[in-house]
Parts: sequence; structure tokens; C-alpha cells
Amino acid sequence: MVSTEYERKIAARFATFDQDGNGYIDREDFNAATKALLAEFDTAARSDKGQALYIGAEAFWQGMAGIADRDGDQRITREEFVGGAVKRLRDNPDRFAEIARPFLDAALAIADGDGDSAATVDEIARALKALGAPEAVATAAAGALDADADGQVTEPEIVSAFARYFTVPE
Repeated sequence: MVSTEYERKIAARFATFDQDGNGYIDREDFNAATKALLAEFDTAARSDKGQALYIGAEAFWQGMAGIADRDGDQRITREEFVGGAVKRLRDNPDRFAEIARPFLDAALAIADGDGDSAATVDEIARALKALGAPEAVATAAAGALDADADGQVTEPEIVSAFARYFTVPE
């Protein structure tokens, strides 16, 4: 049985995706996130990194819609998101990670200022702020993503943490 607390936590995650605050998640929310990251890191949309981010965002949107858009209207309501997360992802965070991986990989590449396949904690905080996280939350979350405390956030750290965050155990 799904607890009310679990549903509350998952519903709070919904706001992370609803970039424009209109009450549902759609392709435009993923495009807005992409544009915000590109602007924050002064990356051209037509560059290889920019194109990879757009492709990753589209793949992420398609995966999310496949899991949660129950009525097929190309919009995910809060209820659909909670239902999709509860029914399809709770016991399988790796599935969510695979859906998110192309976007997260591309976002990490954009945030990675020196091209060493890892972003600094400060770069990750910048990315999270660009995506709408309040500064204090972005700073704390970026620090927590650095699982081995080396000052760098790598792809395995970010993908694993992202999957855990969005597939909160009951």
C-alpha cells in the first residue's frame, strides 16, 4: 500500500520538472530546462554540446511520457506523475536513471568547464540554480552529489543520486 507521505514526496518532485509552473509537465518544460542550462554556461544551441542536451531532453521527455502520460495528451499531470512514479519506478530506480541518463550526461558535459568528464561542485550548483533550485538548496544538493568528497561530480554520482531522489522509497 502506498503511503500518503510517499505520495507527498513524489508530488514535490513534480515541481522540479514543471519549469513554467502551469500544473503539468510537457515537452516545453524540458526545452525550458535545456535553454536555461545553455544560457547559464554560454553554450550555443547549435553546438555539439547544445544539440546533445536537446536530444537528451527529448529522450528524457519521451521516457517520462511513456511512463506517466496515461491519457496520451502529451502532458503529465501531478496525478499522472505520482501514479507513474509509484507504479513504475518505486522498485526500479535504474529504469529512471536510464531514462534520464542522456540528458544528465549532456548537462554534465555543459557544466564541466575544463572538459575532464567531471563538474566541480560549484558548476553543479550553477546548473541546479539555472534549473530553478533556490541557491541554498542548489549549493547543498551539489555538495551532496559529490559522494566521494573529491570536489568533483561525475556521471555515476549524478545519475545514481538523481534516480534515488526521484524514486523515493516508501
